[in-house]
Amino acid sequence: MLDAKICQKARLSRDPRFDGKFFTAVKTTGIYCRTICPVFPPKEENVIYFATAMECAVEGFRPCLRCRPDSAPNSPAWKGVNTTLDRAVSLINDGALQQGNLVDLSDRLGVSDRYVRQLFNKYLGVSPKAYALYQQCLFAKQLLHQTNLPITQVALASGFSSVRRFNDCFQSQLKLTPSQMRSSTRAKDNGLLLQLYYRPPFNWPMMQQLLEKRAITTLEWCDERSYGRTFDWFGCVGHFNAVHVQQRHLFEVSLVLDDVKQLKPIVNNIRRILDLDVDMQVVEQDIKRCFNSDANIISGLRLPGIWNMFEAGIRAILGQQISVVAARNLVAILVNQLGESVSPHRLFPSPLAIANSDLSFLKVPQSRKQTLVNLAQHYLDSDSPNDPQQWLALKGIGPWTVQYAQLRGLSDPDIYLAGDLGVKKAEGYLAPDFKPEQVSPWRSYLTFQLWSQ
Repeated sequence: MLDAKICQKARLSRDPRFDGKFFTAVKTTGIYCRTICPVFPPKEENVIYFATAMECAVEGFRPCLRCRPDSAPNSPAWKGVNTTLDRAVSLINDGALQQGNLVDLSDRLGVSDRYVRQLFNKYLGVSPKAYALYQQCLFAKQLLHQTNLPITQVALASGFSSVRRFNDCFQSQLKLTPSQMRSSTRAKDNGLLLQLYYRPPFNWPMMQQLLEKRAITTLEWCDERSYGRTFDWFGCVGHFNAVHVQQRHLFEVSLVLDDVKQLKPIVNNIRRILDLDVDMQVVEQDIKRCFNSDANIISGLRLPGIWNMFEAGIRAILGQQISVVAARNLVAILVNQLGESVSPHRLFPSPLAIANSDLSFLKVPQSRKQTLVNLAQHYLDSDSPNDPQQWLALKGIGPWTVQYAQLRGLSDPDIYLAGDLGVKKAEGYLAPDFKPEQVSPWRSYLTFQLWSQ
């Protein structure tokens, strides 16, 4: 339950740490806003507080055109508490209900469609389909505000199969037509420029240093203010560059891709790589209890991701028992030899390219080459290649490799790398009675804190 007094203080102070944690609906205007909205604050007797934008919509309120609630960071109260719902929301945000139906989604989750409906009604107050449509409309709203994409392209990028369906749904959900929502253009270089917000604190220098040390020059680029890379998202090829704007608590992300229909899941993946949706205040409250009094907690330490689980696995295999620099050099050789050229850069090699290569250009033991081929072949043969239990059956892949891949390829928040040498060296900073379970579901953040000590 929301505490009205806390919500009132947060909205009147426009504290960005509360951005996305609740929304303020104004009864006199029928509009709902973020805590950071620049408009003159309404009187307290005229506002209602809601935990999610979805609840505001269900009650008939429409999103503010000034603060744009569609851009708010997303870390609802149930996130990390109900794993099935978390996975369902992630799959829906990536288009699961546009590509299939609720039964298909439930099968992927390993539960019944009735149970999925119950979860959505309990935590979000709407059906899965209603949630999906509203998220599509909010993403479309973001594109209308921040890009000059034609409305037809906005409809496709948001997951709608026709402009007529898009117009009808947009107007019924947001109480405005797409043309009324359209604002000034934000596109550049025939690409897209989007603003992706986060809730502070965010320690960009620490993330930037980790990304830069591991960056492959033909695949990625990184400087003091930005990180970017090429990507292949299920056949959609492109690249992005994310520039950190600390004063506004956001990243300006420029995107170029060859299939606008894949835009939404690609943006979601960029948010995951930069770890924009976590509530760091909650995480750090738990982590602080694990350390002794001599340790200094680094505030705002996020989880820097890798584009996908396959790439993370290949990097982890090549990084077994060697230094970061040596591992980076091996990955660079692999990318330069097998990565498809997208001038002037390259893509990370596909499973097919690695499976069909003898990898003779890599100066590593033959057993490690075979492990790389085994993982690549697994991705070609398996219906669920990202399942870590299946990885453990592959020769040459142990728990550390799987956990590292989950940590960075899936951004799993609850991975404690107890066997890692860097973690073992830093365990002296932990409280004498420390147990990893105490900080669940945030053990990944503890791992990064120990690496940084």
